[in-house]
Amino acid sequence: MGVMINGTYHMEDPGADTLNGGEFKRAEAKIRDWITPDGPFPPAAGRYHLYVAWNCPWAHRALIAREILGLKNDIPVSFARPRRTDQGWVFDETGEYSDPELGVSAIHEVYAHQHPGYTGRCTMPVLWDRETRQIVSNESADIIRMFLTFNKGPDLYPAPLRPQIDAWNDRIYPTLNNGVYRAGFARTQDAYNIAVAEVFETLDAIDAQLQKTKWLTGDQMTEADLRLFPTLARFDVAYHYAFKCNIRRITDYPALWTYARRFYAMPGIAETVRFEVYKNGYHSQSELRNPLGIIPAGPQIDWSL
Repeated sequence: MGVMINGTYHMEDPGADTLNGGEFKRAEAKIRDWITPDGPFPPAAGRYHLYVAWNCPWAHRALIAREILGLKNDIPVSFARPRRTDQGWVFDETGEYSDPELGVSAIHEVYAHQHPGYTGRCTMPVLWDRETRQIVSNESADIIRMFLTFNKGPDLYPAPLRPQIDAWNDRIYPTLNNGVYRAGFARTQDAYNIAVAEVFETLDAIDAQLQKTKWLTGDQMTEADLRLFPTLARFDVAYHYAFKCNIRRITDYPALWTYARRFYAMPGIAETVRFEVYKNGYHSQSELRNPLGIIPAGPQIDWSL
């Protein structure tokens, strides 16, 4: 994975994602401006462009929010190729994986527009401002919140439920959304044991909650559910095998499995999901995780209710 240093792309990453005692540490997003009604980035249809990749769960969050909030016509999207290269996330010249906005060949070319010169990982998603020609944010959690300022669709962060939403987000991100990566990228047995235990403790807690409520915070779907779903969509087809998160599958949890399929059945959500892309991507050749690059045939899972 490459990195930008003072606006210049380097194919060798000196350690934006670090390992400490064998434990995976994810680098934090660096570009975190905001769309606000009275700020330099106002919520205006057609002003912004979203860069995503099908494989990336953080980009999946932004795609789901765009779908649920009815912003597909307001915020166009460029999709990178499903697999990264030594240039990071890349684009074709034409077709499904091309960039109609800037015509770039790699996402680091979008980051190169930042001034002063950007230093950090070139991650997805990226929210691009077409007017000032700069990145507004590369933090998926912030992008979801900013999409709410367009005042379309349901309120995913209603004031009465914010303490519950924040509590679930604060638990789910480190132990599950990022926890599967901490398990999959662990370099020691102890680091793996800690991470995988937290993954399943959190899944157990979610399943217990969903035995009592339809959604994580009650009868209303919220941002907490949106942020959880990309991990569930990838779990059985990718994380269970490729990241050794194999104590249980999502399909083994009665309440959680019903919940996941209910979310998948919501209008437009299936269009944001690519199970074969996940399987091929997470099982791609890796010196540590899959040295021969053999893609498993299964699993075959019916996501219909």
